[in-house]
Amino acid sequence: MTRRRFHAPPTAFTEQTVTLTADEARHLRDVLRLKPGDEVYVFDGRGREFQCSVSNTKRDSAELRIESEVEPAKPESRLQLNLCIALLKGEKFDLVVQKATELGVTKVTPLITRYADIHLRDAADATKRVARWQRIALEAAKQSGRAFVPEISLPLAFAAALEIEGSGVMFSERGGEALENLTGASSITALVGSEGGWSDEEIDAARARDFHVVTLGGRILRAETAAIAITTLLQHRFGDLR
Repeated sequence: MTRRRFHAPPTAFTEQTVTLTADEARHLRDVLRLKPGDEVYVFDGRGREFQCSVSNTKRDSAELRIESEVEPAKPESRLQLNLCIALLKGEKFDLVVQKATELGVTKVTPLITRYADIHLRDAADATKRVARWQRIALEAAKQSGRAFVPEISLPLAFAAALEIEGSGVMFSERGGEALENLTGASSITALVGSEGGWSDEEIDAARARDFHVVTLGGRILRAETAAIAITTLLQHRFGDLR
């Protein structure tokens, strides 16, 4: 039987109960029509999942009794992957967040690059976008069986991304080595550019910080396609995709 899964932040848990927020409670009550005593599963977004039973439901909340901690529906990859991708127009970034979450990334970092497709108006614009992307990541984690929800950071300047810990890999349409040349790594920071690609200065700066510059072959991919393909390839080579 497929698990009926819900999310609650760690702060919603006590030793014996967990309280669902309004949106999750409405889904439990009005969509799935669950009643007291029914079995459900709740994950906290940080990697833990619990078997619960419905205690009571209200208009804007639902209280569940925790029966036991269980293994998440799907295991996490051994690869800690931070996908750093240039800001993209329209729903392209939404798609990347959704698919990268399904594929097991640990974090998504929006990048402000020289040729980024969009420019943020102000801090409020950035915060609004990140909140949307975090909701998309949550829904993708729920759908794919993950108990861990990737963090979506505030947009970061390209130079700051070069300081992130982990083996650095920059994917470029020109001047790179083959992916097969990369050796084993448990933590990777992967840089993916915009539709306009990287500037020469950005590539040089990445190399100066010991990033591997990798090219995926002869075809030029759209930025969102490249991000999804790169996540898949890295998870296959260093993670849990077989």
